[in-house]
Amino acid sequence: MKKLTLILIAACAVLLLAAPPFLKNYGVYLLSYWLVFVIATMGLNLTVGYAGQKSLGHAAFFGIGAYTVAIMMKAGISFWLGLPAAALICFFVGIALGFPALRVQTIYLAFATLGFNTAVWLVMRNEEWLTGGTFGINNIARPSLAGFSLEGNLAYYYFVLATTVLLGALQWGLLRSPWGKAFTALRDNPIRAESLGLDTRSYTLLSFAIGAVYAGIAGALFASLVQFIEPAPFTVGASIMMYLMVVVGGPGYFLGPLLGSAVGVILPEWLRFAQAWYLFVFGAAVVLLMIWLPDGLLSIPDRIKAKRQAREASAARAAVAQQQGAQQ
Repeated sequence: MKKLTLILIAACAVLLLAAPPFLKNYGVYLLSYWLVFVIATMGLNLTVGYAGQKSLGHAAFFGIGAYTVAIMMKAGISFWLGLPAAALICFFVGIALGFPALRVQTIYLAFATLGFNTAVWLVMRNEEWLTGGTFGINNIARPSLAGFSLEGNLAYYYFVLATTVLLGALQWGLLRSPWGKAFTALRDNPIRAESLGLDTRSYTLLSFAIGAVYAGIAGALFASLVQFIEPAPFTVGASIMMYLMVVVGGPGYFLGPLLGSAVGVILPEWLRFAQAWYLFVFGAAVVLLMIWLPDGLLSIPDRIKAKRQAREASAARAAVAQQQGAQQ
């Protein structure tokens, strides 16, 4: 199974590197858009899938990252200063949002983060002196890297792809470090984790902070990708959609955001042949998926393995019972 996974990853990597030059501009733009959401949902997967916290405020961090870069670039500050600033602001705001998780859990925490998202969205919408309000901020430039312009869709796509790979590698290392093991222990049984000496308060805050950093970086990339931002993409509905991407892909699976974001971003485009019905078709497909695969698409190999092991155990028990019957 691991060998098959590595082959699939290698095949996807080759496609992502080789296919874009043969696509039209909109196809390249759509792939960049998908990768931005892969980064955002990687952060949410860390908070929800690995640390076990219920967050419906991820789009707020996505928006904070986007507006930070847009406002700084509008003031004449480089994108390369705006990007770390967006990550740093989201880190500290993420820690602040993590404090309710120390007092409330499950659905109550989800409502707390939902309220946070609504508050941030209202600031984006009403503080026109800072965010432009409903008129938004336009003419957001794409950066240059080492004298090479990233203005073109293809060049910017490869930049977003490289950033996605880098952040994915960092998260891979994090999850295999003692911190990653602590996040998993926090998700599985917080009381037992605390009894083993883990500082659950610190790891809870850290899961929100790191998840927020990923969303902030994704938001910064999003702002330069679309080159115009306004409050609509950062609503509570966007947070719910990101949460759905994590759940569909498989919470707690490293590649879950890759697959879940494809379902949330690319699949609706493929379903546009249904015209006015495509949202209904998409919604119905997601509902059916959650009924049959509540642990996400990437749980399919585990479910197959569990069923095979159950059959083998049942056959072994039957053989033992038959042997005992023959001896009697």
